[in-house]
Amino acid sequence: MLENYPFVILGIGIAVVIGMIIFLKINAFLALITAAMVVSLLGPESADGINRIKRVAIAFGDSVSGIGIVIALAAIIGKCMMDSGAADRIVRTFLNALGEKNASLALMGSGFVLAVPVFFDTVFYLLIPLARSLYRSTQRNYLMYIMAIAAGGAITHTLVPPTPGPLSMADNLGVDLGKMIFVGILVALPAAFAGILFAMFANRKMNIPMREVAEHKDPDPLEEHELPSLTVSLCPIVLPVLMITANTLVGSLISSGVGPQGLLEKISPFTSIIGDANFALLVATAIALVILFRQRKLTLLKLGATVENALMSGGVIILITAGGGAFGKMLTVAQIGPAIQAQFSSTDGSATGMSFLFLGFGIAALLKVAQGSSTVAMITTSAMLATMNVNTELLGFDPVYLATAIGAGSLIGSWMNDSGFWIFCKMSGLTETEALKSWTPLLVVLGFTSLATTILLSIVWPMS
Repeated sequence: MLENYPFVILGIGIAVVIGMIIFLKINAFLALITAAMVVSLLGPESADGINRIKRVAIAFGDSVSGIGIVIALAAIIGKCMMDSGAADRIVRTFLNALGEKNASLALMGSGFVLAVPVFFDTVFYLLIPLARSLYRSTQRNYLMYIMAIAAGGAITHTLVPPTPGPLSMADNLGVDLGKMIFVGILVALPAAFAGILFAMFANRKMNIPMREVAEHKDPDPLEEHELPSLTVSLCPIVLPVLMITANTLVGSLISSGVGPQGLLEKISPFTSIIGDANFALLVATAIALVILFRQRKLTLLKLGATVENALMSGGVIILITAGGGAFGKMLTVAQIGPAIQAQFSSTDGSATGMSFLFLGFGIAALLKVAQGSSTVAMITTSAMLATMNVNTELLGFDPVYLATAIGAGSLIGSWMNDSGFWIFCKMSGLTETEALKSWTPLLVVLGFTSLATTILLSIVWPMS
């Protein structure tokens, strides 16, 4: 009985999270913090004598130190890109390059790029007027257009930092952020194209016209001269990615002994500073603010108000993410990791690693169906599996693949308890039944394609 006690604690913790969110309609932050305290009270005492409630607060603070600054800065970058017209410039460039005939690819590509620094709901708000405009000119393919936006936006939202879910997974599992960005994009690309193929299939099966949405008025498009250049527009996205991946690359070359080691050792202290996610996002934030300031000719007072609005939305995400981190740390205290590891132990290292991929995918999918939030599913699942001290030696491949498997699972099972479902449904003018027949299976396709790609990459390129 005692050996099963950690699973009893785990079951109670998950029941508290799901019960409070679904049945009591409590905010996810309160649900996660409550669950963390319950698990802490049920778990053993700390060896250092810290009381059971105080250790929850310490774990919460540790989680904020890992992701708080990055999420706050990403929220500011996203808001500035929207208001300055930088996001609009990226979308128009995709459309001009691919043409109206390939408009679905352009919309998918726009969603794919913009959902890296901008939250999914904001990306959909931005791009839905383009889908409606395209339908007015072609009188066809409306469902394909909106599903293309959803495919591009949803997949990077769940796999590529600095969106909160992937960022938290990288922090929980000890994955280098540059590696998470690179592998996340590798996994996301095939899934996005699979999403386009499914969108084409669904569009042929369901002839859904565009309907007027009474509570949403399409914004007037900005004039061409009001938009920044493409190079300027891409800077807040591309520059931090280059800075972070440069640090990752230098570190990898040094550890592997490849390349001019003397030069690499000299530049390593420099790349470790510029490649820190907090610093890289701060530089990107400064650039985004300058773009907004110059493009819209704002007063400093109005610029400050824009930052405050962005931070208010980012603050909620920080609280939820750190609450999930605290919940995960309390599961560690309760010895959940060794208990789960014993259940999945195997003499075959590769089989053990593969079972972890399916375990992470399955738990994330279960949490997604139960409570609706992909971000909460990713945070909770990665925090749970982090208690098992997963590493390359245990898995047989880099833990980044466990993160992408969890991200893939967090896409599965979107329905009425998912805010993304309602954004897609109401902003597009679809009925609930039409959304269940289009949006829900689209995310299933994205999730299983991402899992398949993850498994393939873990076999052919384990990075161990």
